[in-house]
Amino acid sequence: MPTEVSRRDFLFGAEAVAIAAVLNRAYANVLPEKLAGDEDYWKQIRSAYVRDPKILNLNNGGVAPAPTAVLEAQIEAIRYSNQLPAYRMWHDLEPNIEDVRKKLAHMWGADPECIAITRNASESLQIAQFGIDLQPGDEVLTTSQDYPRMITTWQQRERREKIVLKQVDFAVPVKNPADLVALYEQAITPRTRVIHVSQVIFMTGQMFPIKEICALARAKGIVSIVDGAHAFAHVPFQFSDIDCDFYGASLHKWLSAPIGTGLLYVRKDRIEKHWALMAAPESMDKNIRKYEEIGTHPAAMHNATLQALEFHEQIGAERKFARLRYLKNRWAERLGKVPGAQVLVGLDANESGAFATIHFDTMEPRKLCDALLNNYNIFVTPIVAPFLNGIRVSANVYTSPEEIDQFCTAVEAISTRA
Repeated sequence: MPTEVSRRDFLFGAEAVAIAAVLNRAYANVLPEKLAGDEDYWKQIRSAYVRDPKILNLNNGGVAPAPTAVLEAQIEAIRYSNQLPAYRMWHDLEPNIEDVRKKLAHMWGADPECIAITRNASESLQIAQFGIDLQPGDEVLTTSQDYPRMITTWQQRERREKIVLKQVDFAVPVKNPADLVALYEQAITPRTRVIHVSQVIFMTGQMFPIKEICALARAKGIVSIVDGAHAFAHVPFQFSDIDCDFYGASLHKWLSAPIGTGLLYVRKDRIEKHWALMAAPESMDKNIRKYEEIGTHPAAMHNATLQALEFHEQIGAERKFARLRYLKNRWAERLGKVPGAQVLVGLDANESGAFATIHFDTMEPRKLCDALLNNYNIFVTPIVAPFLNGIRVSANVYTSPEEIDQFCTAVEAISTRA
């Protein structure tokens, strides 16, 4: 049994990362699937976080808390900067963004010169969406379940420039992930210029075969934009494997970086001809940093991302994914047996990871969410659309099996009364 690690050791800066490294070495030969249920290991990881003791948070898919090591790094940088902002922020702290860029590129198999640091997935994706030259009648292909803000972005271009947005529908739960590739292939026309695809659908947790979809786009000369908001630091992958043109993500979701951090990947040969969202000088045309020209901004957030990256790396992407699936499957398999319940995504590793949405015939999603919060202090989020509804449940590495069981018992009690 690995040596017990005290809570206090986790609460001070880089020590959390160092202890995660000790755990990593101690469990080096344990398969991720076997480690997923080892509570001795995950107890130590949980102690890296300080949480509200009054609320059980099962909405980590929206935004997640940062480990204490990350939070302390951010606060310390803010204090340091505030003593002499015009010098310390720009001269001392801002250059460290390059360390974050290099670390992100190294961990996800990319050239650092293809990685821009942004404030969130929406900013990253809007850089991709607005920067492409399109003509009236050119088509953008996506689904009816993609993120509303990104759909709104294409709809604005549709109104302003007379492009055509095509949103294809698909039934849930998906029977065969390969059908999702065919969905795009069948909708392509000679006017299709862009395929916009979510790696993980925010509504249900459905994972898309983006490698195959991006390969389809490349074979037909179509630009691929991947919305990775709910996939980055959740689903293991490398940029070199998926071979997309653009990839946008928030880092304050599954990476647990400071709130207000994001990433944009741009394929190297697209940087020069792709417009920045906020103006950059012509001299920066070939420079990935032109997408970071947003004016004055605090360096503390993106610099503290380095601690989040180190913490994620020490746990390991495969281990983290296995643990998140273990927690999701624990509640999904149990609540899927409630009369009138349906989990709206498959539970296999190629179908869903950390989160899923479950529908109940007898319970309206918003009322169920209110009942869970008001009566049981459990926080989940409703998903309501014309074609599906339910509650989305997203645990994190700090969630315990006992808390998952607490949630299940609460839903079962409400269901019985309903």
